[in-house]
Amino acid sequence: MLLHRIGPTGREVLLGHMGGPFWARKDDGAWSIPKGEYADGEDAEVAARREFAEELGSPVPAGALAPLGELRASGKVLAVWAAEGDLDAAACVSNTFPLEWPPRSGRVQEFPEIDRAGWFGLAEARRKLVRGQVPFLDRLVAVVRD
Repeated sequence: MLLHRIGPTGREVLLGHMGGPFWARKDDGAWSIPKGEYADGEDAEVAARREFAEELGSPVPAGALAPLGELRASGKVLAVWAAEGDLDAAACVSNTFPLEWPPRSGRVQEFPEIDRAGWFGLAEARRKLVRGQVPFLDRLVAVVRD
């Protein structure tokens, strides 16, 4: 779910910085559209709404959704919708996942799926997003222009 709004400098999108030790010291290319996996037979939009709420701690703001289609990225097929709305990025709280860390230590720790969220203008979002998700920004621009 790609949340967008008009901010002080134009169109902005809400992205989440991927949690866990691998991403901790990375910034450019380490942010993601809030997303998650869904089961065969599960409605993709319903799953997108659920994953957004799990990763950001808030439901998708009410309003119409614009489908941005599907893309294959990192071996997964992503289905994304755009929603116009606002959310306090500083108040976002993510669910967690278990990970053995350090590797082969036998110690399992919990890490947030998204360790922080932020609003970015489109040019900055292109730098921040993982490469495979950048085409969704172009699709968003096309949808809000029409």
